[in-house]
Amino acid sequence: MKQGIIGFWPLRVLLLSTIVTALLAACSSTPRAQRDEEQLQQYLQYAGAPVDQFTWLGHYYSWQSLSQTQLVVWTTPNDAYMITVVPPCTDLPFVQRIGLTSTTRTVSARFDSVLVRQWRCQIREIRPIDYLRMKKDMRARHEERRAEPPHKGDDQSKDNNS
Repeated sequence: MKQGIIGFWPLRVLLLSTIVTALLAACSSTPRAQRDEEQLQQYLQYAGAPVDQFTWLGHYYSWQSLSQTQLVVWTTPNDAYMITVVPPCTDLPFVQRIGLTSTTRTVSARFDSVLVRQWRCQIREIRPIDYLRMKKDMRARHEERRAEPPHKGDDQSKDNNS
């Protein structure tokens, strides 16, 4: 009898993790589409002009999906590229891993692809991201928010009652 219970353990863990993930997504105060659009706009502010290629040493530091056709790939902690692929590449926002094709340590627009599950999503455009400037600006905004008083309205109401 215990063998049957142990056999269901992976299924229970999968079911529980699926439910928890769904609940966390439902509890988010900002809808996913809105968050994705905000992130896309933020990266576009720091995106340079399109380039034909970038050097690829066979691995990436990190990556982030921005939409069904756009992602950012970090080749080092500070070197990032926004890649736009030719649709359809519908699984891009949902996968945990991606791959990149390359030729002689170079990823090229129009010739190489982002590998998403069984799909080869051809790269349409590559734009370098000024990620160091982006991080610097994000830190500055964070420091400005920390320096603001917690409740500006409370101070005004005290002044009006005096």
